[in-house]
Amino acid sequence: MAIEFGILKRVDIRKIWPSEPGDFTPWLAENMDKLSNVLGRDLEIIQTEYAVGDFSADIVAKDIASSGIAVIENQYGVSDHKHLGQILLYCAGINASCMVWIAESFKDEHRKTIEWLNNNTVNNIEFYAIELEIIQIDDSKPVPLFKIIESPNKNIVSGNRIEPLGNTDTQEKYRQYFQKLIDELREKHTFTNAKTGQPQCWYAFTSDNSKVYKYETSFAQNDRVRAGIYLDSGNQIKNKNIFDALLLEKESIEKEFGETLSWERLDDKRACRIIVYTDGHINLDTEALSNIKDWAIEKLLQFKKLFPNYIKKSCNTPDSPNVPAV
Repeated sequence: MAIEFGILKRVDIRKIWPSEPGDFTPWLAENMDKLSNVLGRDLEIIQTEYAVGDFSADIVAKDIASSGIAVIENQYGVSDHKHLGQILLYCAGINASCMVWIAESFKDEHRKTIEWLNNNTVNNIEFYAIELEIIQIDDSKPVPLFKIIESPNKNIVSGNRIEPLGNTDTQEKYRQYFQKLIDELREKHTFTNAKTGQPQCWYAFTSDNSKVYKYETSFAQNDRVRAGIYLDSGNQIKNKNIFDALLLEKESIEKEFGETLSWERLDDKRACRIIVYTDGHINLDTEALSNIKDWAIEKLLQFKKLFPNYIKKSCNTPDSPNVPAV
């Protein structure tokens, strides 16, 4: 039996987005998950056309896990010196820890420049060269593809790359613990795009509306571990209004969740928390930490299943004006 195959073809990017600043950049800002997935990190938009001196970066975002700043520069056509200089200026101007240069294709000299930067700067600063193309099979819907051309080489342990002071034993334990946690959340539950554990006692994850809330798990004081919702719209009054609206639903929420939650309004701080606790600390043995990891994953999945609709409802109450919609 004859098998018919479709014809794969490239589509002119300008047929999809006629203008890079007017069409592609706004689309990317609204679909940052597509780039996040390629980079293996959860990025949250801070601002498009972000002013740096007399210039403006296409997109500035925050890595939710590390709180580092990423600069994203978009370019139609072939890479050129102008855009290379611009993105380096932006990174220096805002002290970024991640540079992402997107173009339709890269000249070899620009690819080698990104490679050189990755090999000769401190290893907590990362540089990416990404080619963008649009493909289509016959008359199917067009699909954007982000292809990494150059990226940090995680295997570099010597040579010219500058190594900062190493992690302490405790930081390394945190990194290993969270590496296992995010790997399982990503591979088994598609909960996150993150791929790199951080040497810190907490980890945050994107939500359906990360401008209002995030999921978080961390090692807390008094030998406790927590997991839950972190409310922070950037405005203290809005955060407290959303929290208070959710608190009115406390009985229903806890009934659906299946246990009593800790409702932490944190009146002296901007943000609020709704979380659960268990006993534990980072210096436990491997089996105990594995059990804590399983507990944290279970609770994060419960929060993700239950809270989005409640938060959406709370954001739309009269006492919570101008909160970004879910």
